[in-house]
Amino acid sequence: MLEELLIFTRGGLILWSSCRALGAAALKGSPIDALIRSCLLEERSADASFSQDNYALKWTFHNDLGLVFVAVYQKILHLLYVDDLLAAVRKDFSQIYDPKRTNYDDFTDIFRQLHLEAQARAEDMKSKQAISSRTLPAVSHKTAPKARGAAARATSKGKDDSDGDSEHHALANGTFTGHQSAAPNDSSLVKGKENGVPKDNGAFNVTKLQRLRKNDRKNTGADNATKKLTKPDTKKKGKQDRVWDDKPSNKKLDFTDPADERGDEVTEHVALNQGESMMDKDDNLSSDSEEEEVEDGPKKKGWFSSMFQSIAGNNVLEKSDLQPALKALKDRLMTKNVAEEIAEKLCESVAASLEGKKLGSFTRISSTVQTAMEEALLRILTPRRSIDILRDVHAAKERGRPYVIVFVGVNGVGKSTNLAKVAYWLLQHNLTVTLAACDTFRSGAVEQLRTHARRLQIPIFEKGYEKDPAVVAREAIQEASRNKSDVVLVDTAGRMQDNEPLMRALSKLINLNSPDLVLFVGEALVGNDAVDQLTKFNQKLADLSAVPTARLIDGILLTKFDTIDDKVGAALSMVYISGAPVMFVGCGQSYTDLKKLNVKSIVKTLLK
Repeated sequence: MLEELLIFTRGGLILWSSCRALGAAALKGSPIDALIRSCLLEERSADASFSQDNYALKWTFHNDLGLVFVAVYQKILHLLYVDDLLAAVRKDFSQIYDPKRTNYDDFTDIFRQLHLEAQARAEDMKSKQAISSRTLPAVSHKTAPKARGAAARATSKGKDDSDGDSEHHALANGTFTGHQSAAPNDSSLVKGKENGVPKDNGAFNVTKLQRLRKNDRKNTGADNATKKLTKPDTKKKGKQDRVWDDKPSNKKLDFTDPADERGDEVTEHVALNQGESMMDKDDNLSSDSEEEEVEDGPKKKGWFSSMFQSIAGNNVLEKSDLQPALKALKDRLMTKNVAEEIAEKLCESVAASLEGKKLGSFTRISSTVQTAMEEALLRILTPRRSIDILRDVHAAKERGRPYVIVFVGVNGVGKSTNLAKVAYWLLQHNLTVTLAACDTFRSGAVEQLRTHARRLQIPIFEKGYEKDPAVVAREAIQEASRNKSDVVLVDTAGRMQDNEPLMRALSKLINLNSPDLVLFVGEALVGNDAVDQLTKFNQKLADLSAVPTARLIDGILLTKFDTIDDKVGAALSMVYISGAPVMFVGCGQSYTDLKKLNVKSIVKTLLK
């Protein structure tokens, strides 16, 4: 049963509702609001359907008029006529639509008729499928191979009869005879041996192989003797310092703590003098770079005809017109390390937003598609909600408690290193920071965090290894509260998204301590695996949560961003999958190499 069919504009004005027109009961919850927030505003309109609570939703657009048609029905039901009904409603409503008109009560009778017709067509199709399935002959699994074998034997027999003596025949003793038309004394025909194996002039010859091996050993010995005589007497060179950007640097690369004559370490607090963090610097985008145009496809016509067609285009855009430009855009996104699934969905979403739209005069299809894709990427990468860590830290400080950030992610992405970068940035804003060593699984993890704490001159709470990370985090937060610390940065063990015991421990840590921010640390080098990592992390956190409202990933920290050149697609893939913003970008080896994500720069790089 169809629960509701709603027609509204892209601006949010409701034009007609089946519940209001037919007097039906209102929907429980807000499934249409959830559809608008999660799909339509997030450029996921290419998805086939959307589920919210017990409802399933399907939709279509009239891009030229700016209308949205949404059908809502119970998820447990499989209504076959919904797509057909939406197409019919879209066609009939567009004929009576007037932008100045707001009342469409006369459409109620038209909808009733369209609804009945769509149901009748679905029932008729179902009955035809049932009849056709009954009339098909049933072929047994046992008789089918026999029939195929008989047909194969009949075919081979026919071939033997037609070919006659022209083919080779195997004799009883295993020898072979050639074509009968060949001469008896032909040198190409050799009789077989007594054992039935035909003689082959190119057969394996042991004597010849031994002779070749002897010659190879002689040659190898002579070459080695020559090399020994001519080998220059060179001394091994020492390791040279690496030079970055063709500019030699005298900067110290050995950051180990020196020791005095007694062997005691002499702590050198060089980290506090590394300067201002890149988080507080504006990354200006250069507008001098030129954008490359997307080709509509291979040129098959003359210069004038193709030029006129690319400028004037068609009056109304159809899906076939958009496919060449969308395919070129998809390939371009994939070369920039965007996951294939994400690139496909983005192109489908852009096609859905442009299909049926009128193309303006002297407007290229490729430029229209590129503009739509650029707007879609800006909407996706721009955070839906503002997360100002500094503001939230001061708000928590006024309430008398520390602000807690938990760093999670897979193995080897740089959680501990970038946690130290975040700590350095917070210290630059005169905030007190405490580190919590909750990676009690990896050997050396506590020592690594202890080194960062000593260099940054901040306290660290640790309990060693093989302890419960959730309990360690809780005690660290309590200790920070007693010491009036502003922020607690919790380091966790790296874990693969399929490791259920470690994911269960992470879920326990988050549920027990209720952190203010859960940051997923991911590599900018990752491609298609970004989708799997974030999807399964969020899924596991939701499935293993002990509370009804599970805490999921709140933000993303991208590491190793300085190693990818223009392959920036991982940022897009992660944001698209999780809906969480990229809050930090790690771009180097020092504490200052942490900055914000420049959304416009990323979009320009993706489409360049």
